[in-house]
Amino acid sequence: MGLDDKISNKAEDLGGKLKEGTGNATGDDELKAEGKGDQASASLKDGVEHVKDAAGDVKDAFKK
Repeated sequence: MGLDDKISNKAEDLGGKLKEGTGNATGDDELKAEGKGDQASASLKDGVEHVKDAAGDVKDAFKK
């Protein structure tokens, strides 16, 4: 996983946590749900990147 992807995913996750917290504090259920969605999206992207990394490791192992 590239450093840019890690930073982007972490920023999306933190932004989602901020939105969720703001939604909780203000009673804005829509903002809270949007924050949770952002966090889920970041987690999914992290998972895809981990699968790509693992596939690359397997590919490299067969080259040896």
